[in-house]
Amino acid sequence: MNSKNVIFWIVAIIITLSMVVYQRMTGPTQPITGKVILGGETFKYKLLRTYGGPDDAEIAIDDPNGKLNGTFTYRRYKSHDSIRQVSMRHQGGKLIASIPHQPPAGKVEYAISLSDGVSEMQLSEEPVIIRFKGDVPWFVLIPHIILMFMAMLFSTRTGIEAIAKRENTLKYSIWTTLLLISGGLVLGPIVQKYAFGAYWTGWPFGHDLTDNKTAVAFIFWAIAVYKLIRNREKRGWALVAALVTTLVYLIPHSVLGSEIDHTALPK
Repeated sequence: MNSKNVIFWIVAIIITLSMVVYQRMTGPTQPITGKVILGGETFKYKLLRTYGGPDDAEIAIDDPNGKLNGTFTYRRYKSHDSIRQVSMRHQGGKLIASIPHQPPAGKVEYAISLSDGVSEMQLSEEPVIIRFKGDVPWFVLIPHIILMFMAMLFSTRTGIEAIAKRENTLKYSIWTTLLLISGGLVLGPIVQKYAFGAYWTGWPFGHDLTDNKTAVAFIFWAIAVYKLIRNREKRGWALVAALVTTLVYLIPHSVLGSEIDHTALPK
């Protein structure tokens, strides 16, 4: 591998890692974190927005001295339920709220208020929405994540190869397409089935952006490979596919994901 190839791979890795960090920091599944000051003490909190366990989801706030009282209000998201309000419980030096377990793709909107007996503070301006999901086995989830990461890496590297008008554009395009197929179109639906009970909830069956954006990226790469096989000089198609894939990865994960609409279900 010559020095130019090394530089190209380093640039591709940096861009890909930046995209991974962006994905981790954005999207509706990332917890809301912060801290409040009550009674001269600082209390940190983490409000969950996704949960994959078989039991209730717990929001726990460190309160070793038992100085806090908390109120937890909630109801199922997209339902005609009345808002329920319960007191948080003290347990093991923590103040705990339990969000009732829901079936896969079921959501709950909730809010938490803390008080030290003198002042009171709500932890979020708007209710937080948490989505429940089924447990995904590690032997499915880990390969899926790795393959999707590799697909993004090879997509970026292919785009660089196309810009430099080098001879490996077709080879890298084929690798990108195969990684998207295996990670996104084979393992992706299996992960979706474990998590939300359906293999595919994108177009034409639904509007899940995670499924749809994978399909869009694959279509552009399939076209790019076809064009390059017919004419190796059509590198622009690979560049377009790489740019589309980058835009796809800029869409936060799980936006418009699977959810149960209780208002549309029979009573």
